[in-house]
Amino acid sequence: MGVMEELLDLAATPADVLPQDALRMAQNSLFDWLVCGRAGQGEPLSGILHQMAQAEGGSAEASVFGLPGGYPARMAAMVNGAVSHALDYDDTHFAHIGHLSVGVYPAALAVGQARDLSLSEVVEAFLVGAEVAIRLGLVLTPGHYNRGFHMTATAGAFGATVAAGRLMRLTREQMRHAVGLCATRASGLKSQFGTMGKPWNAGIAASAGVECAWLALHGMTSAEDGLCGPQGFVATHSDAPDEAAFGAAPGFLFGDIKYKFHACCHGTHAMIEGLLALPGEQRSRVKALTLRTNPRWLRVCDKKAPQTGLEVKFSYGWLAGMVLRGMATGDDRVYADALAEDAALKDFASRVTVIGDETLSDMMAAGFVVLDSGEKVPFSHDLAAPIPQDRLQAALVRKAEAMIGQAGPALWHTLEQGGPARGLAGFVSGA
Repeated sequence: MGVMEELLDLAATPADVLPQDALRMAQNSLFDWLVCGRAGQGEPLSGILHQMAQAEGGSAEASVFGLPGGYPARMAAMVNGAVSHALDYDDTHFAHIGHLSVGVYPAALAVGQARDLSLSEVVEAFLVGAEVAIRLGLVLTPGHYNRGFHMTATAGAFGATVAAGRLMRLTREQMRHAVGLCATRASGLKSQFGTMGKPWNAGIAASAGVECAWLALHGMTSAEDGLCGPQGFVATHSDAPDEAAFGAAPGFLFGDIKYKFHACCHGTHAMIEGLLALPGEQRSRVKALTLRTNPRWLRVCDKKAPQTGLEVKFSYGWLAGMVLRGMATGDDRVYADALAEDAALKDFASRVTVIGDETLSDMMAAGFVVLDSGEKVPFSHDLAAPIPQDRLQAALVRKAEAMIGQAGPALWHTLEQGGPARGLAGFVSGA
């Protein structure tokens, strides 16, 4: 059975057989995504997209972060996807090297609100769509990412399409056409990293999902196999695709989702955690640092001379200096543009050596610091280490409080109660 048929089977998974542990993580991701979106509504990118949404207007179907009233589902998905990724503080799945919530949840919530569906249906659709995105990422292989494609936007667009299509109750053939349409619509480049274009990639994925599902629902057709057929998405976007990878792993891979507790690129978090594990007395005495990281991150997280606060989020050297200085890497307000002009951080970054190491996974970092005495002290961290569910949820609530105040714990309570997707309109708009 080919990838397309496996995908269609996955898209039609009955709600009552979805694994509870994965659904619990999907619920965590809904909370974290909503918090990131609410916190990002004041970013410059948000203001630009708010102007677009208000200028175009249209049917009042779904809510938008930071705006009162309702907007067309496709527009809401686009704005919410971009706004929620503006701080680069959302979840990551390393199996396919992408951010899942910012591409898939905006589409699912917009359609759920437009169709007056329940939050549980939105979460279920998200989980299935996110799983599709992960598995398509495995088919595309890391080579797709390494060539410069932003997996959040490319594989993520297919996840958004499946989530939206599931909520629109597409038939199997309609879903086939929706996925085929997405194959000619999905896009997103890593060259945008460090600019407003990166979060917009997530918005593009979410809006493409709503658009492709809606068009298929209303009769638009596509290539029979837009994924793996001749000149399909996989063939044109990956040099050595692995079609067998889609169905190779049992269960749901989404359960391995990782959450950010530092407001910067997830590829830097293992280094940050490793440095934070050093005794405070040693951190204050570090004069130089050598870091080993998976080679994939060298073209993502190793900006040698960041020019803006956004670019600092992708700079091992700057971030290492911030950690050792005791700056709050989890507070997005720290990443002002002036940070890129900090002379002390610039000086320390010149003494940071970053080396690619194929023996390390995407979630690992290792290396050593050199103290003022000349002593070399090793450090390492692996983000794959599991976190118990109660500790994870407590950490997410603390993160939310730091980002949006008491609205965070209140949101957690709201989500625990369930109810209609439209019930989130007030939180999303900021009312």
